[in-house]
Amino acid sequence: MRIEIPHSLAKDEIRRRIDGKMDKAEAKAGALIGGPLTLAMTWVDEDNLAVEAAAMGYTVPCTLEIAEAMLIFEVEIPSGLGFARGMIGNMIRDRGERLIG
Repeated sequence: MRIEIPHSLAKDEIRRRIDGKMDKAEAKAGALIGGPLTLAMTWVDEDNLAVEAAAMGYTVPCTLEIAEAMLIFEVEIPSGLGFARGMIGNMIRDRGERLIG
């Protein structure tokens, strides 16, 4: 699933905002789904963040690209989580818009 969120911020500002929230992201994501969740986030390079969320026996890999005018999320939804595709997409869009808002 691909989610694009337009922005008008400098890439450095977006990286700064992400870095400032990384330490609390796991707890917030767990609270959103109502259960334990592990979240691994690694900067692949200056503009690409690899994210892997694991909860309820599922692992959801995701990448975030900071492009000039948009954030681009690529999310691999496991077949067993197809029912939650809309919820996952909405959650990512909401959090991404809050990040740049």
